[in-house]
Amino acid sequence: MKQNQHSRRTNEQARVKLANILLFEISDPDLALVTITGVEVSVDKSYLRAYVSCDAERYDEVEAALARAKGRIRSLLGRSLGWRVTPELDFRIDTTTDEAERISRALEDAPATLSVEKDEFGYPVEPSAAEKDEG
Repeated sequence: MKQNQHSRRTNEQARVKLANILLFEISDPDLALVTITGVEVSVDKSYLRAYVSCDAERYDEVEAALARAKGRIRSLLGRSLGWRVTPELDFRIDTTTDEAERISRALEDAPATLSVEKDEFGYPVEPSAAEKDEG
């Protein structure tokens, strides 16, 4: 969605209210250790998409818990925000942290050939005679 100062402020306000509702007012144990990573609110404030982060092995149970609690969350959010309309909620699992971790692990396991000196075409450079004598 297009971002401007007003929409960023609206998104942040909705994110804070939604996070407080999940933290203090919803007592479902399946929603423990769930983080709201971002919120996008439509221009007319009738639709809200929330991105949720949790452990990778808990995706299914968190989605089910959010689906169960969606009506209660929407009701509490409508009262908390005080907007003219209460937005329809859409929860999405945010997998960016899992992707970042996967990339980090892949970089740690980089093959030894990456440290070999290469010429401008990407071919390994033969060490000179002086370097062979030193090694």
